[in-house]
Amino acid sequence: MRQRLPLVLLLLTACGAKAGSGGPTIYVALDQEFSQPVLDRFAAELQIDLVQRHDSEAAKTVGLVSMLMEERSNPRCSVFWNNELANTVRLAQAGLLAPYDSPSAADVPAAYRDPQHRWTGFAARARVLVVNTELLPDRSTWPGSYADLVDPKWQGRCGVARPTTGTTLTHFTALRQVLGEDAYGRLLDGLVANEVHLLASNGATVNAVREGKLAWAFTDTDDYHVAQLKGFPVACVFPDQQEGGIGTMLIPNSVAIIKDGPDQANARRLVDRILARETEALLAAADSAQIPLRTGITGPADPGIRAVGTFRQMVWDVDWTAANLARCAAEWDRRFGK
Repeated sequence: MRQRLPLVLLLLTACGAKAGSGGPTIYVALDQEFSQPVLDRFAAELQIDLVQRHDSEAAKTVGLVSMLMEERSNPRCSVFWNNELANTVRLAQAGLLAPYDSPSAADVPAAYRDPQHRWTGFAARARVLVVNTELLPDRSTWPGSYADLVDPKWQGRCGVARPTTGTTLTHFTALRQVLGEDAYGRLLDGLVANEVHLLASNGATVNAVREGKLAWAFTDTDDYHVAQLKGFPVACVFPDQQEGGIGTMLIPNSVAIIKDGPDQANARRLVDRILARETEALLAAADSAQIPLRTGITGPADPGIRAVGTFRQMVWDVDWTAANLARCAAEWDRRFGK
């Protein structure tokens, strides 16, 4: 489903103009198979030489963020398209992003726009439970909450990606604040006691479910949707929808201009194009099945992927989450090992 090239090759491979050609460079954390066709189209429409650098599944987001941090004194990147939000906010907190109030973002809900115009969210994925419908044919027996990870009836039968990169790191860091320290600590203790499978990535969790190795697992809607398109016996559950439940986490893509990066003029033009309503429609119609944040845009055809406003959303503090990503990842490694 995903690119399997080593991280170094992915980061050094440019899809478009060669480095140093004078055009903008974009670092992209959204899967290359989904983002490259869109960016190739935009580059042709805008008539710009665009260098694209994509990361790997194993180092999802973190590899590119680390590179941006390392390059801060001599930026090589113009635009960062992240597949989640918290690490983008982390870059803003570190002073690496340039403010730009894109006219294309005017109708993006305020919750997904930085008040200082350093980043904008768009085209989201939901954190869902993917279920093997052959192992669990009765819908009434399906899990329905993050808490099912630690329910003894699922001992050894469920999984989640190790929360050290990407959307899973964002999810678990946000959960820490939403649940509180005591409840979060009990959740981590329960993962061990319940023999929850801690896998390498969201893609790996879906693979384990679709192959019948696990009854269900946490993943993102795009990973579930690709498995469903390929005919595997899977369904998704938007968790924690009960009265008083914490709700399902929605994690948007985000885009930002890197401060002092090359070709700022074309970087702004590219951001305008990425934030156009059409882009959300393109990503919703693609196999990635992204969820539009704005009203009036056709969402994914898959009826299992619900539109914004039709489900209870988890309320999470993106600034707190961004500030605590590194701490939570390090503590996870100390507790569970890499």
